[in-house]
Amino acid sequence: MQVLKVVAEGDITSFRYPHFMQQVHPTFEMPPPATIYGLIASVLGQWFDPQGVSFAYNFTCEAEITDLEHIHVLRRSSGKLKGTQWPKTLEGSINPFQRHLLFRPKLTLYINQPDWITEFQSPRYVVTLGRSQDLMMFTSVSVISLEQAEQAYFQSTLLPYEFSRKTARGYAVLMPRYLDYHNNRYPYFQRYNLLKDRVRSDEFLHFGSADLSKYWIDPTADTYRNLQRGLCFHDFVD
Repeated sequence: MQVLKVVAEGDITSFRYPHFMQQVHPTFEMPPPATIYGLIASVLGQWFDPQGVSFAYNFTCEAEITDLEHIHVLRRSSGKLKGTQWPKTLEGSINPFQRHLLFRPKLTLYINQPDWITEFQSPRYVVTLGRSQDLMMFTSVSVISLEQAEQAYFQSTLLPYEFSRKTARGYAVLMPRYLDYHNNRYPYFQRYNLLKDRVRSDEFLHFGSADLSKYWIDPTADTYRNLQRGLCFHDFVD
């Protein structure tokens, strides 16, 4: 299977929990699928039909840090002038909060759309990952051929939720899967298994009959004990 392989690197990023806004803004340890959709859309310069588009990725960072930020809340201060309300000045307050950040992020993204290589070589808009100020740079854009193998290793990646039973590693996480921009940004969520540690497929747990399926591997990635990096592809919509 031919795929587009893109490596993006930056200085800082953050993937905030969408419903968490009190004093601390934690971050997902890896980008949600909805964030990947936004990254691709910014490169293409338009919202694209997610049907049939799938992706896999490997994501790492050098450290997780905490920064102190402030939100400035402004409101008008009105005074009376000749019996009418007249805006005089702006009053406001400063609300400090802690934001969790990922330092020196690196994303290796695989997309089943090799024809998009031209767009990724010359993105339409500024490349960001996470917040609008979290600038990224594509350090490598290429088309590669994935292979299938009976064994592989998985690390620093997002797996389907069903893998939680197989790996006994990582942890379950509920992430934004897709935002419907044609329906007032209606969000769709899905559970995944976020895996940071390395696990080999021969360490997978099996219940009942053994799973004899093969795995997609990247023959150009680093090997571990003669095993290639395994990839699990995700869809934005069913």
